[in-house]
Amino acid sequence: MADRMIVFDMDGVLVDVGESYRASIVETVHHITGQAITREQIQEYKNQGGWNNDWALTQKICEDLGQPISYDTAVVEFNKIFFGPSGRGTDGLMAREQWIPQPGLLERIQTRFDFGIFTGRIRFELDLTLERSAPHLRFEAIVTADDVENQKPHPEGLFKIAALDRERPLLYIGDTVDDARAARAAQVPFIGIAAPHHGAALPGLLRAEGARHVLENINQLENVL
Repeated sequence: MADRMIVFDMDGVLVDVGESYRASIVETVHHITGQAITREQIQEYKNQGGWNNDWALTQKICEDLGQPISYDTAVVEFNKIFFGPSGRGTDGLMAREQWIPQPGLLERIQTRFDFGIFTGRIRFELDLTLERSAPHLRFEAIVTADDVENQKPHPEGLFKIAALDRERPLLYIGDTVDDARAARAAQVPFIGIAAPHHGAALPGLLRAEGARHVLENINQLENVL
């Protein structure tokens, strides 16, 4: 066991979800409302904070477009598109996800740090991605949406991981305002990821929330550890 732990958010940090989660929001909203939204509009909602849950965000966007729906409807319609007919993501937009870390990066870092995950995904989704993209990596602590009563920006997930070993310092890496706010509330140092395609505003927002560093992608992480 290492004496320090890096806790990763999943989406936008370890996995490029532009063609999976973000595309599923676009397609679900169009299916329900008949109206088109852009990735830039989705990012504007994310930058406000409070929209870590993509099902809830889909519901909100539909409402803002004049087509109120229930949360359960948002979940069902989103999941049809995201998981596909199989329900396993192999024939839905989830299959378009791309693992971001370059080969060898996390393996090198793991010689010095333990790894954890704190994500807004449910465990089923997380397991599918890890089984496909990183079955060899060890994550000593995993907290998903299934494991907390309060979603990000609430720090409950980081508190749960910290409680496993109160002497071991944590570092959290995320790509949204909600990730940064969760880290600040838990008094955990934070490194932000702000991919250029998420727009010019995000780096400044993450720094304003206390990010020690803001990187364009996870492959720059070794430069700041």
